[in-house]
Amino acid sequence: MNEALRNIKTRRVVREMSDQAVEREQIEAILEAARWAPSGGNLRPNRYVVIEDAETRRLLRLVAPGMFQRAPVLILICTNWQVVAQHHLPAHDRALLIDIGTAAQTMLLAAHALGLASGPVTSYSKEAVRIILNLPAHYSPEMFICIGHKAETARPGMRAWQPITWRDLTHWERFPERE
Repeated sequence: MNEALRNIKTRRVVREMSDQAVEREQIEAILEAARWAPSGGNLRPNRYVVIEDAETRRLLRLVAPGMFQRAPVLILICTNWQVVAQHHLPAHDRALLIDIGTAAQTMLLAAHALGLASGPVTSYSKEAVRIILNLPAHYSPEMFICIGHKAETARPGMRAWQPITWRDLTHWERFPERE
């Protein structure tokens, strides 16, 4: 199996991280990978905020019930609405959501390829995050990517109720005729 496919198959969301620091070069490599994520029309409306300060991370966890990780690094993916407006995109354009997703998945895979643990977080108060990070009005906080090293005592991740294959998720050409 090639390395990219192995990376995809072995990546997991990690919710228990150690307090071991993440090297600056590793963070920059993850951000460089995100730069290469697909973007609708190549408009690149995503912007990133890297949070390493312990007190800021503590405050963010207070307003983010979905942030189980105590990650030493948080990367916040934001939408820059000035870029969206500049290109006359409607706010409901699905490409904006896709751009967030492709950036997130690219960062998660890059972290895994670097031997780091990671996990996304979307459960938080957007307004509180905006205030804590002093985000400009034209930035909206969309998703956190938690980055760190897996804790030695980490429990295994969630298991599927039953094994699932790509065949269980896929239909070829069209659905069968309804009876």
